[in-house]
Amino acid sequence: MRRKTKLIHGGISGDPHTGAVSVPIYQVSTYKQEGIGGHKGFEYSRTGNPTRHALEELIKDLEEGYAGFAFSSGMAAITAVMMLFNSGDHVILTDDVYGGTYRVMTKVLNRLGLESTFIDTSDLSNIEKHIQPNTKALYIETPTNPLLKITDIQAASAIAKKHGLLTIVDNTFSTPYW
Repeated sequence: MRRKTKLIHGGISGDPHTGAVSVPIYQVSTYKQEGIGGHKGFEYSRTGNPTRHALEELIKDLEEGYAGFAFSSGMAAITAVMMLFNSGDHVILTDDVYGGTYRVMTKVLNRLGLESTFIDTSDLSNIEKHIQPNTKALYIETPTNPLLKITDIQAASAIAKKHGLLTIVDNTFSTPYW
């Protein structure tokens, strides 16, 4: 499927029961179970529903990835990603990150032992200067929120890869299309 076709139809399988060509918005919280532990793919909306599944499939298709994940908020997604790290690990972040990201890193995750350093990643020379032996990831936001600073994702990722770091990009203001 070509890119523009994926943008319109990716992840959308339609509704086999009604013939609808798009997935409806399911506004239910629970699903009928065939028995204990025997659901038909969905059990409770908190763990998934057909609407969210369609969105996740679309994200997967557009990003040409293995899987797509949808969260109820950006902070839920950021917190989930940060749970990949252990106490004593270090993450380098863009200094002009969204305030909620800054607070979760400095008020919550630091109490669990996750170390963080905030730097101006729009100046790529800053990145290598701040890598420590326990650094596990480079977290960039580009354009940043609120000052709209720009970090060269490809160049920053190359630096991270050279040092074996995971690159995390918050693209609140950008789309995967570009």
